[in-house]
Amino acid sequence: MLITVLDGYTLNPGDLSWAPLEALGDCVHYDRTPPDKIVERARSAQILLTNKVAVSAATIEQSPSLQYIGLMATGYDVVDVKAADRRGIYVTHVPAYGTDSVAQMVFAHLLNLCHHAAEHSDRVKQGVWSRSKDFCFWDHPLIELTGLILGIVGLGRIGQATARLAAAFGMTVIACNVTPPRSCPDYVRMVSLDDLFRQSDVISLHCPLTPDTHHLVNRERLQQMKPTAFLINTSRGPLVEEAALVDALNAHALAGAGLDVLETEPPDSGCPLFTAPNCFITPHIAWATQSARERLLSATVDNIKAFLEGRPQNVVNHPAMIS
Repeated sequence: MLITVLDGYTLNPGDLSWAPLEALGDCVHYDRTPPDKIVERARSAQILLTNKVAVSAATIEQSPSLQYIGLMATGYDVVDVKAADRRGIYVTHVPAYGTDSVAQMVFAHLLNLCHHAAEHSDRVKQGVWSRSKDFCFWDHPLIELTGLILGIVGLGRIGQATARLAAAFGMTVIACNVTPPRSCPDYVRMVSLDDLFRQSDVISLHCPLTPDTHHLVNRERLQQMKPTAFLINTSRGPLVEEAALVDALNAHALAGAGLDVLETEPPDSGCPLFTAPNCFITPHIAWATQSARERLLSATVDNIKAFLEGRPQNVVNHPAMIS
């Protein structure tokens, strides 16, 4: 059984062990695979693993031995699942490895927006505090979370983990979900999307990227928000219309934004968000704590084991029966 990993570096830059995966078969792992090498590297694999490298219909059709495609991630839009269906190839993902890590990043961004800790540290090192006539110094507003309203768009696992943290900080939590959640904590009040954008002091996005949610946060939605509100996005970049967000920040129609994802990744060096006021961007790392990556690798191995034992799990497609 040949297992080929197309882009293993993001999951394992060297601080994890591939041994559990290698125990399942012959394993070839590449740190990265450029587009012109995908077909060549996938062609002989029975099991193909990818994080962000696209597995197109053409790649699938030119890989006659392929039986299984495993996403080392939650999202699976990089795989042509319909082409996999036609070939009877199972496609799996890992749905819940980074819940707490992503929720933690929401508050890393939010607390940064409220306290500007790194910027104040820089000002201290620049000597500004040393020159102060007072015992303390700050040059950004300092904001307390207690009593503020957090609006969560998408009350799935990560949304609920974020809600728990918000409640611990004394925030009021409101949420909107496409379908009613199976369970809703008593400290969360469900509202319409319009009410959520109008009422929230902070909005955190946790919904999947679909045709319906593409540019969910557009000019009209941004105009509904309070000018004192913050927007946090740790979900998918295209949920936000970046040009509209830039305009809102430049016009001070929005107090700030914390973004771990962008529409184009990596972004162009001239991305207008880089110079927008009070906009802080991290390079898609909310999911990437070592603990979360360990869970992701372990779950990837478990998915393959289950497939090899004839009981595939975390399947995201409907593979045709193989005759």
